[in-house]
Amino acid sequence: MDLQLTGKRAIVTGGSRGIGKACARALALEGCDVVIVARGEEALRATAAELHTETGRAITPVVCDTTNDESVKASMRDAVAALGGGVDILVNCAATAGGQAPAPTLAEISDDNYWADMNVKVLGYLRTARELAPTMAAQGWGRIINISGLGARNAGSLLTSMRNVSVAALTKNLADELGP
Repeated sequence: MDLQLTGKRAIVTGGSRGIGKACARALALEGCDVVIVARGEEALRATAAELHTETGRAITPVVCDTTNDESVKASMRDAVAALGGGVDILVNCAATAGGQAPAPTLAEISDDNYWADMNVKVLGYLRTARELAPTMAAQGWGRIINISGLGARNAGSLLTSMRNVSVAALTKNLADELGP
């Protein structure tokens, strides 16, 4: 399938494994140069080498902790520089897979549980979008894709549902503010 992405530049958070790695692979196979972002440097380097070998595209690893605003600012600057000074696509996948395990019950949820989940996924997505949206706007083109989950519509884990509903609301509001 040709999605007409050849030559586009993409940043994928949570790109060292799981859905993020799959998104990075798909973008590279469509002709994008990709920066993968995650906390673990060793896993990032291994994934970048694997995807480069598989796709033949430039895959650059950049270490970032999306729970830390200063880390996001620095790593997004590094990622944009690695992509030649611009970015066309941001795919936010960084999250604690499946939320906290085991899923706490209502009586067990503390404020710390809540903020830990929200900081990784929702605030992490907000931080990266906030850093990259001005670059995309200046270029006149860009796409921000936020990976959520079925927890936005299905019950199962209170924390997982809350974070995924928040991602859906964030995404809609970003589209309204930044879109045409």
